[in-house]
This record gives sequence, C-alpha cells and structure tokens, in this order.
Amino acid sequence: MDARATALDGVLVIEPKAFHDDRGLFFEAWELERYAALGLPSEWRQDNVVHSRRGVLRGMHFQHPNGQHKLVYALEGEIFDVAIDVRRGSPTFGQWVGETLTAENRRQLSVAPGFAHGYLVLSDFAVVAYKCSTRYDPAAERVIRWDDPELAIAWPGRATLVAPRDASARRLGELAPPELPDC
Repeated sequence: MDARATALDGVLVIEPKAFHDDRGLFFEAWELERYAALGLPSEWRQDNVVHSRRGVLRGMHFQHPNGQHKLVYALEGEIFDVAIDVRRGSPTFGQWVGETLTAENRRQLSVAPGFAHGYLVLSDFAVVAYKCSTRYDPAAERVIRWDDPELAIAWPGRATLVAPRDASARRLGELAPPELPDC
C-alpha cells in the first residue's frame, strides 16, 4: 500500500497494492494495522455503497458535531472526489483538494472530520463505497454549495443531477461559526 499526503492536513490518497492473475485481481480495501499506522480510525461504524449515473453530484456534506472520518473509493466507474477544509482557525480553511478515483486505479481518499466531502460521477455509471467512523446523524449534517464561487472547485465535468438540498445549500461563508468545527 502506498499513501501520499495532499495539500490539506487530514486528507490522504491511499493506493492499495493489487495482485493480478488469470482469475482477475485482489486487493485489500482496508486492513486494521496498516491503515491505523496512517492515522485512520481502527473502528468504523458504518459502510455505505452508492450507485449513481454520469453527472450526478453528491455533496458537499459534513457532520458537526459528531464529525465523520470517511474512506472513499470507487468499486465501478470513475468519480472526482473532493474534500474541503471547513475547520475554523485552520490555515487551509476554505481550501479544497480533488482526486480521481476509479475501479481501475483503486485509489482511496481518506477524509478526516472537519472536512466537507462530495463527488461528481464522470463515467456512465459508478458504484462508490465509503466507510464512516461514526453513524450518520441527520441533526448534525451540514451541506455547503458544491458550486460556491468562493471555493472555485474545478469540477472536471458537468453536474446534471444534484439533490435539491445540495442545490439549495448555503455557501461556506454563510454558515455561522457554531455550525463549523474548530481546528
């Protein structure tokens, strides 16, 4: 497994090693000791699998309180996955990183609590899996506009389907301080 830091402390790109033979391929999507050595949680509370078609944009979501650490990867297809630093007082507050995750490259994005997360489906169809360190808490869910001009996320495709709550979300600068986690 290889891991590399991104421009945001708390977001890692992980590339599990794959083993190919005549039957296909095998890779470990998560293993306790190796991932814990990278600073990821040793316990996960929830696994999610999402099926989406091209142009679906999901995000930008985070929980506060009860922040979630997420480990995201594509089982089928291709997505552009984005994390935004929403931690008040962070030197990288409001900055984002994006990574293309595909079934072929097996890359994973590790997104710590304090970051909003979302993705755009670039292939005809995608199946995305992600682990969460805490359970989904609807009362703690926060949403930031995916097209906030102050964030200027360089989405590499066109969003053709966005959920109403994501489309009508507030900009990061419109959230009150208590709605944001501290650094």
